[in-house]
Amino acid sequence: MAEWMVASKRADFDAIAAKFNIDKVIARIIRNRDIITDREIDLFLNGTLDDLHSPHLMKDMDKAASIIKDAIEKGSRIRIMSDFDVDGICAAYILQKGLEVLGANVDTDIPDRIRDGYGLNDQMVEKAADDGVNLIITCDNGIAASSQTELARKLGMDVIVTDHHEVPYDIINGDKVYNVPDACAVVDPKQEDCPYPFKSICGAVVAYKLFIVLAGEEHKETVDEMLPFAALATVCDVMELKDENRIIVREGLLKMGQTENPGLRALLTVCELAGKTIGTFHAGFVLGPCINATGRLDSAKRALSLFTSDNYEEAVVIARELRDLNVSRKKMTEDGAQKAVEMIETTDIKNDRVIVIYLEDTHESLAGIIAGRIKERYHRPCFVVTKCEGGLKGSGRSIPAYDMYEALSAVKDLFTRFGGHKMAAGISLENMDKLDELRRRLNDNCTLTDEDMTEKILIDVPMPLSYIREDLITSLEILEPFGTGNPKPVFATSKISLISYTRLGKNKNVGKFRIKDETGKDYEMIHFGDPDLFEDFLKGKFGVDTVGSLEKGNVKPGDMMIDIVYYPDINEYGNRRSIQIVMDHYR
Repeated sequence: MAEWMVASKRADFDAIAAKFNIDKVIARIIRNRDIITDREIDLFLNGTLDDLHSPHLMKDMDKAASIIKDAIEKGSRIRIMSDFDVDGICAAYILQKGLEVLGANVDTDIPDRIRDGYGLNDQMVEKAADDGVNLIITCDNGIAASSQTELARKLGMDVIVTDHHEVPYDIINGDKVYNVPDACAVVDPKQEDCPYPFKSICGAVVAYKLFIVLAGEEHKETVDEMLPFAALATVCDVMELKDENRIIVREGLLKMGQTENPGLRALLTVCELAGKTIGTFHAGFVLGPCINATGRLDSAKRALSLFTSDNYEEAVVIARELRDLNVSRKKMTEDGAQKAVEMIETTDIKNDRVIVIYLEDTHESLAGIIAGRIKERYHRPCFVVTKCEGGLKGSGRSIPAYDMYEALSAVKDLFTRFGGHKMAAGISLENMDKLDELRRRLNDNCTLTDEDMTEKILIDVPMPLSYIREDLITSLEILEPFGTGNPKPVFATSKISLISYTRLGKNKNVGKFRIKDETGKDYEMIHFGDPDLFEDFLKGKFGVDTVGSLEKGNVKPGDMMIDIVYYPDINEYGNRRSIQIVMDHYR
């Protein structure tokens, strides 16, 4: 059972509201996001691209730009090597397109998820040498590729690493000793001695910052064209929407709707988003999964070819392929997640604090998505491991109280390869013996408490429904974009009477209610959560017959009363506008 908690951070909300001309409710929500000083509040509400941190502050940024400019002048052959997810694909596009505009002889190689695994590998480096490449530039990977960097330099190539992942380390005499690749330049804000003031940017933003330095004022228009890709990657890589990430995403999604890129326009069209205002939901749950599907079930190079295409009709064909691949991916994910739940519920895995599941027949590219589903359901860190050529491969997703990268670092002798960060990681193992040992050691080392594993529902403001007005709902838009680090604000109220209930949608998976508050005023309420779980809750609390009466609309006010966590919205149907309550949680 989730624990409901009201955020109780204090401030002079009246003064903040007056100073910045906002509602007191908005002032309270901003304080709950740890936006405290006048400067921080102003940046949160009114920040522009001029407020982004200077890329020159990043360690080795100017050095990397100088090496690339020299390579372009010499006509050297440059190869970008990226990851196969949205962040990697967007980073690769930013660098490839940007360097082409600057006159570079440049191409891109992306590892195959199944054959190559994550990141730079020896085969890619050797192929680059055979192809006469002079300079390798990594993006969204490379910080863990010390041996591959060494191989590249032995083969006569220069290497520039651009990444945003954690720097690998060894513990020697109780101290962390970081293993930074011996590249010509390493641009990664996570480096301990990097002075860049905001560490939580994605790989595509690192690439975007590098191109800003390379482009100068002469190619500012191209820099502007790259912003939507940096924004898309930031959302899809689940970066915190704080500091400059908030500005990049807000401005980038605004520009996305007007993009001139044929591939991005085609993807918006086939996803039925053309002409619409693009929000973080569209980026993270509509566009991103289509791009990711190629890296999971086909080749990420297909997604890159979408963005590099100059022909809109050709781009539409590719975009449809991506969309159809994602439909297949959804079905495979549902099947895998169902198997995982059955395994947990029927074995002693359900007693583990760190869940490790082996799904032999599940496509290895779906392990991370399924791990995320299991993590959300059980609120425990989860690894999903599948069979692959040469051994086992898995992905993990974590909860805030569990640093997954630190946990894996403590048992790294079990892996042939691993990497990631606090909330997500990837692993490779030789055999099932190693997997069994991994499960045992992770749980033996785990210090998570029951409190850590209890989902916390943080309520911004306890607010009766009678306080809701259309102008307040509209004013909440100033807090967008919503996402990690800046969640959609939630409110709570008690003693809501359920009056009627029906299920909507093709799959009958949306609950629609008529409710009354304590004053007797009517509202429409929608619930997008699992309707079966909600009905089971109601039957257990009020009885099967009463739930049957609710479905017929025969329940009187006060007969079925619940507390809700909700978000107010405007429902527009035809020419009618009405306030609609979106229920997130109940008790």
